Amino acid sequence: MGDLQSVVGSSFAFPSAANLFASVLFGIIGYAAFRYGRKTSNKPPVYIGLLLMLYPFVVSVTWMMYAVGIALCIALYIFRQPSSD
Repeated sequence: MGDLQSVVGSSFAFPSAANLFASVLFGIIGYAAFRYGRKTSNKPPVYIGLLLMLYPFVVSVTWMMYAVGIALCIALYIFRQPSSD
């Protein structure tokens, strides 16, 4: 048996605790927004919720993950009410 580094390869890096925390935090917020949007038939929270749940798979830099998550949460706050058309 080898050590873990030789098993997974030299190019794999484990995420930091801050990165994991951001992924979980924004994933939970995204899930809640998605459920809220589905319940109220309001499309913007559904789409923003999906983005909040899925973007941590694409963004790996911690500060960028927080910046995108906060920006999406602000967008969620702005577009939370159903449009009055």
